[in-house]
Amino acid sequence: MSVEIPGAREAVIRTIAMPSDTNPAGDIFGGWLMAQMDLAAGNAAARRARGRCVTVAVDGMVFHTPVHVGDEVSVYADLISTGRTSMRFQVEAWRRSRDGDEQIKVTEAVFTFVAIDSGSRPRPLPPG
Repeated sequence: MSVEIPGAREAVIRTIAMPSDTNPAGDIFGGWLMAQMDLAAGNAAARRARGRCVTVAVDGMVFHTPVHVGDEVSVYADLISTGRTSMRFQVEAWRRSRDGDEQIKVTEAVFTFVAIDSGSRPRPLPPG
C-alpha cells in the first residue's frame, strides 16, 4: 500500500532503521517498530493530557510491508477519541528508502492511553 502523505501532516517521530534494530533473520524487528509507534503515540497523549500517560491497549496491529536497514521511518499519531481519562490514537508507520521519495505504509494500529496522576491512578483529561 503506497500513498503520499499529505504535506500538512507532521510526523511525531522520524528515525532511521539501523542494523541493531534487526531480528536474527536480518529484518527490522516488529517489536522495534511497535516501540517507535508507542513512543510517538505516548508523546501525543502526554501533550493532550498535559502530563503522564500509560499505554493500556494496542488494537489491530497489521504489518503491510517490511522495513529495511537504512529506511527512514516516520510515525504519525492522530487522536480519534477521548473519554474521561482515556485517549485513542490511530498510529501509522511509513517508510521511505534512503535513495527514494516514495513513502509506503508499513503498519498501523490503534493505541489507547490513560492519563495518570503522581500516584499512578487515572485522572481526568483537561478540557480541550
